[in-house]
Amino acid sequence: MKFGKRIKEQIQESLPEWRDKFLCYKELKNLISSSESIFVGLLNAEMEKFNAFFVEQEEDFIIHHKELQYRIQRLVEKCEHNEEMFREEISEMRKDIVNFHGEMVLLVNYSNINYTGLAKILKKYDKRRGSGLRSPFMQKVVGQPFFKTDLVSRLVREWETTMEAVFPATMAVVEAEGYERSAVVTSSGEGIFRNTVAALSTMREMRRGSSTYSAFSLPPLNLPDSDLVFRSVHLSSPIPIP
Repeated sequence: MKFGKRIKEQIQESLPEWRDKFLCYKELKNLISSSESIFVGLLNAEMEKFNAFFVEQEEDFIIHHKELQYRIQRLVEKCEHNEEMFREEISEMRKDIVNFHGEMVLLVNYSNINYTGLAKILKKYDKRRGSGLRSPFMQKVVGQPFFKTDLVSRLVREWETTMEAVFPATMAVVEAEGYERSAVVTSSGEGIFRNTVAALSTMREMRRGSSTYSAFSLPPLNLPDSDLVFRSVHLSSPIPIP
């Protein structure tokens, strides 16, 4: 699939409020024949857009991360000897945790797809214009805030561990190869779940090894089944969170 079509589909699969934050790939493609200053000007404007959005989301995630940790700890303490109360209250919290995890996965995908889009449009520019713009510009890109996903990726792993502990009953599984839903997700989480499944599929597709691998390609993404499991409701007893 051509990248222009892929990014268009990914934008449609993303959260509505995120859709204007992605790379304007078609607009950049139309500017390849214009002057380099105009083309680079839009590239820089796009990077500023990515950085502003990514940093804002990352800051919100850090705050939400701490809030959810506090809520879980308080709930465990409050319901230590009351299983029924715990089940009722954790059911509501589960929605927040699953959605939070999904949004973080979406942000990692946001970084991946915009980075890949920049690399591809610059490759197209160099090929058509006989330029050498791609290499120095991509060296600049890898130092940008939107490219640095270590913190968000760590939070994703932490919340996967938390979901394993708090929600041992699996109600929704994303198959490693097909990313197909095999169980029902509550209606409140369906939107985020669907968006997240699409993001995981896109990341794997873009990052699998190929004959066109270059210094600017993202490394292959190999996700085991356990990384694609979304945990859901029903606890037999309160489980303390370490």
